[in-house]
Amino acid sequence: MPAPEPRANPLLLGHDLAEATLLEALRAGRMHHAWLITGPEGVGKATLAYRFARRLLAGVPVEDSLTVDPSHPVFRRVAANSHADLRVIERERNEKTGRMKTQIAVDAVREITGFMALTAAEGGWRVVILDGAEDLNQSSSNALLKILEEPPPRAVLLLVCSAPGRLLPTIRSRCRRLRLAPVPDEAMQRLMADYLPELSGDERDRLVTIAEGSPGRALVLAEAEGLAIAALVDRLLADLPGVTPVRGYEIADALGRSETGFSTFMDLMRAGIASAVRDSVRGRADPDQERLMALRPLGAWGDLWHGLTRLQDETERFALDKRQAIVASVGMLSGSG
Repeated sequence: MPAPEPRANPLLLGHDLAEATLLEALRAGRMHHAWLITGPEGVGKATLAYRFARRLLAGVPVEDSLTVDPSHPVFRRVAANSHADLRVIERERNEKTGRMKTQIAVDAVREITGFMALTAAEGGWRVVILDGAEDLNQSSSNALLKILEEPPPRAVLLLVCSAPGRLLPTIRSRCRRLRLAPVPDEAMQRLMADYLPELSGDERDRLVTIAEGSPGRALVLAEAEGLAIAALVDRLLADLPGVTPVRGYEIADALGRSETGFSTFMDLMRAGIASAVRDSVRGRADPDQERLMALRPLGAWGDLWHGLTRLQDETERFALDKRQAIVASVGMLSGSG
């Protein structure tokens, strides 16, 4: 089955400690007015936020779990975005261009003040989920800070954020931090079996490896020909140092038909280098990683990783020629560029 949207997803694995922390605060009556849920992209932050919101809106559970049954009226209304005591703030679509806006507008954040000041329609909590808090601009950040400085009673604000360093320090200091770690391999395997039953066991194993504990990333890679591109990256790294400039053009031609091929290729190439460096430093490198690390000094691998990151960032930010960027990246990897 495909993974449901976070608001309708009843399944969350690998974050037992975070759930226990939220459940303890709820039961003890020491609920902080604002929670900052952080962690890598696709690790389950929004899913946890909706899971906690449903539990707040449905009432304190008898069992040791935040679970609300999908048949419960609260679950169904949250999934339909129709619960009167829940407001979700996130980036909106530009009506003229049809594209998602790059920032969360100040007007959207200002709506939180009036919403949280109201009496709960069902006599319990008022809950706001701000999904993608790293996309706040200066004005919307200042508007949020005013809300955090004077929190109303029986209202909870859940900030979902992949890059907390981009938030104002004063916002971070007024929230209780809850960091989600990468999902363990065993839980990843269970999720992949549920969401991608059509794949073979070997294919799911490979996805678990390259996704690095992020179920969301694994699902994106499965849809974006990630397994095929991962195999291409594996062959490229295995063929070093005997990689000629022609190889870059061959890879560019192979990826040219894919909408997301460039980003996936660059992400996986940088991830492969980073993984080899980490395992080498920790003394856990396998024979292929040891052979790769022997090709250049450790510091040079770090410089290469940063160079590839900069190349990808500039190519995507300024809409540069992705074909030439792929050729350049292969040249950097082989030492000829």
